[in-house]
Amino acid sequence: MAITRNDRKEEQRLNKNTGSAKVKILSNLRVFFKPYRFRMLLALLVLVIAAGSALSLPIAIRQIVDQGFFVNQQAKIDFYFLVILAIVVVMSVFSAARYYLVMWLGERVVADIRMALYGHVLSMDPLFYETTPTGEVLSRLTTDTTLVQSVVGAGLSVTLRSLLLLLGSLFMLAITSAELTGLILVIVPLVLVPIIIFGRKVRRLSRINQDCVAQSSALAGETLNAIQLVQAYSLESFSRERFDASVATAFSTATQRLRARAFLTAFAMFIVFAAIIAVIWLGTQFVSSGQLTVGELSQFLIYAIMVGTNTASLSEVWGDMQRAAGALERILQLLAQKSGLNLAKNPLAISPSAVEHIKFDRVFFHYPSRPNQHALENFTLNLVPGETVALVGPSGAGKSTVLQMLLRFYDPQEGTITLGDVDITQADIHQLRSAIGIVPQDTIIFAANVLDNIRLGRLDASEDEIKLAAIAAAADEFIQRLPEGYHTFVGERGIRLSGGQRQRIAIARAILKNPPVLLLDEATSALDAESEKLVQEAMEQLMKNRTTLVIAHRLATVLKADRIVVMDHGRIVAIGKHQELLSQGGIYARLATLQFGDGRLFAGEDDV
Repeated sequence: MAITRNDRKEEQRLNKNTGSAKVKILSNLRVFFKPYRFRMLLALLVLVIAAGSALSLPIAIRQIVDQGFFVNQQAKIDFYFLVILAIVVVMSVFSAARYYLVMWLGERVVADIRMALYGHVLSMDPLFYETTPTGEVLSRLTTDTTLVQSVVGAGLSVTLRSLLLLLGSLFMLAITSAELTGLILVIVPLVLVPIIIFGRKVRRLSRINQDCVAQSSALAGETLNAIQLVQAYSLESFSRERFDASVATAFSTATQRLRARAFLTAFAMFIVFAAIIAVIWLGTQFVSSGQLTVGELSQFLIYAIMVGTNTASLSEVWGDMQRAAGALERILQLLAQKSGLNLAKNPLAISPSAVEHIKFDRVFFHYPSRPNQHALENFTLNLVPGETVALVGPSGAGKSTVLQMLLRFYDPQEGTITLGDVDITQADIHQLRSAIGIVPQDTIIFAANVLDNIRLGRLDASEDEIKLAAIAAAADEFIQRLPEGYHTFVGERGIRLSGGQRQRIAIARAILKNPPVLLLDEATSALDAESEKLVQEAMEQLMKNRTTLVIAHRLATVLKADRIVVMDHGRIVAIGKHQELLSQGGIYARLATLQFGDGRLFAGEDDV
């Protein structure tokens, strides 16, 4: 994939803010590590013991060479071999403990990040989901957190071990031979500088790669959620081409990242092992001149090899760290996003005795994505307890917006909405929503059985209560005919059920919730005539003594409403009963004429 001008700007921004960004990332990770301080300290202690035992091995080998082989004392040779065996036992036990503790910390921290991320996106307002594809969120929950896990778990384990062994080996090198150590220290900057430079490039490419992967996930999710439409319009080839292009872009970016990282690894290994060869050659000169013993040279070479291998290991892990840093930045960006709803710090309680009283007072609202177009304009409506009010009007009149505002998915730019005489912006949002039951036009069914889908209305409901709700919604009959009755798995998005069956389950869910306020968004639109009659009777019983807002596109469903509110372009243009509105003419009469052209409604035949 060609690097665009925007990509270069992004690279410059990242390079400029690399230090501060890393500090911020580490700071946020520290928050997740904080609850596990004791385990971190224990892991650090075990790590120090494991590294110390590894660093003591060359000393024992030096003693075998100088005091055993050259002096020919078999007893000392045997003793130091026993010492080496004891060191290996300690190193093995504590290395295993170090691995377990650090990996446990990595798994635990990433699990906490996933839970925090999921909980955060659940609290976001609808605007977030208008601008952020679901596939993008899922990519951050899965792919990005997996990348972070690779570093926080195994990567952290390797980094800590390699860093401690590197520093310890350098210290022991200095004690063994300061001259040879100076040569190694000259070479270290030659390794670190390209690691930093190429590490930044890997990090930038990793961010672009993860964005491409997220885009692929979003495309796949969007297509699979509409698979029947895709197949009905023979869009398989078009969808595959879009997805293939997105995957190809991700692969191209990944290839660039792999090339950069491969070059980084090769360069680091060459420099390190070339330095070791130079040190060995110079060390033999020191032995020849008597400046070093053979045992000291052996000890130095082992430490030099440890420096080289651990430096190479760190250079490889550094590439992983840069890749994970890009993923972590994406996660933190998502966690930093705030909901557009300002929740009250000290919310007011809604009185149960007044909860059914609803009032919209001079409400003005436009969707954030359409700032120049009012969805509601000077909207004023007062619903008394127990009243059924129907909202009718052409598409785009603002009917669904009224329901969304009452549920506080959005807040008005002007005006107030009160429930039980409490401004809903000052009320506890969970108490507000628990007082409202909704049956949406687009029924949501989860990949579970029928029982669990209805139970979402009230999680503590018994099976008998669920069945009574299903009977009231005229759903029990078809549920009993399913292969396993109420325990039948309905498939993802309820794909094994018909539209009418899904809608009756949603109605049963609302009946089970038994809320004081009902919102019905064309709740019977997907039902056949017989089922609609049964459900209408059930809904009439349910709506008794409750405040109910009904959105109706089919006017036959609102004839018995206490009031009918006619809306157009976010404004109320008429309020009255069916016959009153017919006599006034206007939008309602026109809609009635379009739906009932035979004139029977005009004669007052409410049984249509």
